[in-house]
Amino acid sequence: MKIRPLIHIEASRPTQDGDGVTIQRIAGFKNPLMDPFLMLDELKGDQSRDYIGGFPSHPHRGIETLTYMKTGHFLHQDHLGNRGELKDGGAQWMSAGKGVIHSEMPIMTQGQLHGFQLWINLPAEKKMQPADYQEFQKDTIANIELAQDSSMKLISGSYAGQRGPLVRQAVPMLIADLSLYGEHHLTIPDSMQVMAYLYQGRVATEKGSIHAGHMLYFGEGETVHLNTKDSARMLLLAGEPIREPIVHWGPFVMNSQQQIDTAIRQYQQGTLTD
Repeated sequence: MKIRPLIHIEASRPTQDGDGVTIQRIAGFKNPLMDPFLMLDELKGDQSRDYIGGFPSHPHRGIETLTYMKTGHFLHQDHLGNRGELKDGGAQWMSAGKGVIHSEMPIMTQGQLHGFQLWINLPAEKKMQPADYQEFQKDTIANIELAQDSSMKLISGSYAGQRGPLVRQAVPMLIADLSLYGEHHLTIPDSMQVMAYLYQGRVATEKGSIHAGHMLYFGEGETVHLNTKDSARMLLLAGEPIREPIVHWGPFVMNSQQQIDTAIRQYQQGTLTD
C-alpha cells in the first residue's frame, strides 16, 4: 500500500481569543491542505488568569466545531437551550449551520487545563441548515488498542471495525487522539486529506525530528507512517475535502463576501438564527 509522503510542516502560533484566552493556533482558512478543517486551537496551561474570561456569548454561521478536553471541563450554552459540561476526556460537537449564538467557558481541574477546539467547514449546501449540538463523555469514545503499547481514542469515523460516537458531521472524516510508541502504519481512506497535530513528544520523519506544537500534512496514499522512537501523542485529522471558495470574517465562514455581509447585518438586526 502506498505510504502518504509528509509534504508540509507548520508550527502553531501563540494568540488570544474570546476574553483573553491564551491558545496555540493552526489557522488553515487559506491552506487547501487542511480542507475540510479550518482551524485548530490548543488550550493548555496551569494559570487560571489565562482562561478565566472564557468565550462570552458570540455568534457563528457556516461551520462546525469539535471540542475535545484531555484535562479540564468546558461549559457550553447556546440560544437553543443546549447546556453541556464537557468533562475530562470528553468531546462536544456543534453545527452552527445558518446561525447559533453561544458561550463557552473552560474550567480547570486540579489546576490543569488541556484541550482542543477544531473548526470544520460546512459545504455550501449545508451552511444554512438548522444548528445542532451533541456531546460525548469519556466512556462513549472508543479506545482501540494498537501494537506496541499504543492506542487510539476514536472520536469520529471508523477504524479497525469500531466507530466513533460523532456520526452527524457534514462530510466523512476520521478524528482520533493517538498515543503512540514506536513505529506505526495507519490505513486511512485515500479519498481523505490527512494531517496530524503533535502535542506531546517527538516524531522522526524524512524531514527530520519534529517536536510538539507542529501540524504534519500528508500527501496522497493509503497509509500514514508514524515513527515516534519513543512515546508521542497527537491528534489525527482526516477528512474528505470540500474544495469550495472560503470567505472568512470573525465567527462566520461562507462562500462569498456577500454572504458574509448578510450574516453580519442579520446578527446586528437580531435575525441571524431565524
